[in-house]
Amino acid sequence: MDIIVLIKAALLGVVEGLTEFLPVSSTGHLIIAGDMLGFTGERADTFEIFIQLGAILGVMWHYRSKVTGLVLNMHRPPERKFITSLFIAFLPAAIVGLSIHKYIKAYLFSTHTVAWALVGGGIVMLLIEHWHRHRVARVREVDHMTYTDALKVGIAQTLSLFPGVSRAGATIMGGMVFGLSRTTATEFSFFLAMPTMFAATLYDLYKNMHALRADDVTIFAVGFVVSFLVALFVVKTFLVYVSRHTFRPFAWYRIVFGGLILAYIYLA
Repeated sequence: MDIIVLIKAALLGVVEGLTEFLPVSSTGHLIIAGDMLGFTGERADTFEIFIQLGAILGVMWHYRSKVTGLVLNMHRPPERKFITSLFIAFLPAAIVGLSIHKYIKAYLFSTHTVAWALVGGGIVMLLIEHWHRHRVARVREVDHMTYTDALKVGIAQTLSLFPGVSRAGATIMGGMVFGLSRTTATEFSFFLAMPTMFAATLYDLYKNMHALRADDVTIFAVGFVVSFLVALFVVKTFLVYVSRHTFRPFAWYRIVFGGLILAYIYLA
């Protein structure tokens, strides 16, 4: 087994775990990191599916008590309401994604489009943060969200189908615009990631089954485990962060990082 390939797998696992649940676009960072590491093509696409699964399981492990409670008590009104809210929020991106998935993969997955999305998304985040500081949040607990709140966040999530926008960024910022507190929007974004990412991952895995090879097991396992552990750490840390700070540092990071990439593309 090539040690260099294993190191690349571990690095990409770190990138996925760090960025999946932050408003900076994991897809965008994986596209850029893959280009920089020379890890691209069909094999790399399949590998990314597995490390995304690792990140999903990381957030599920963090919320294992809540998830278990939802499954075991779905007959009770509060749990049933929350599960229904997640389903409603999941639907818009699922419907739109299935309709245009192949076109997004074919035409938008490039370093160029990701860089512009990073910059544009960062500017929008700054504007929303400026607007949000003058408003009082209407919803401060995920259990107090209405079905309408869930639908609005779900519609916002469809924006993340454009690579570089960020699923977390779209849902959190959308939630804040529609009256959720910063912490509530972030926590709902984490829960919504579970069905959304599971569905997207299983769909991509089905489409890429032919690319799976037995000799890739070690590489995929390394990326999966690293992504799981890093995502678990990020989720715990991020929730503490958002309870005390704004998203402005992430917005400026997006603008600077995207700007540097664009400068490299146009000036190199």
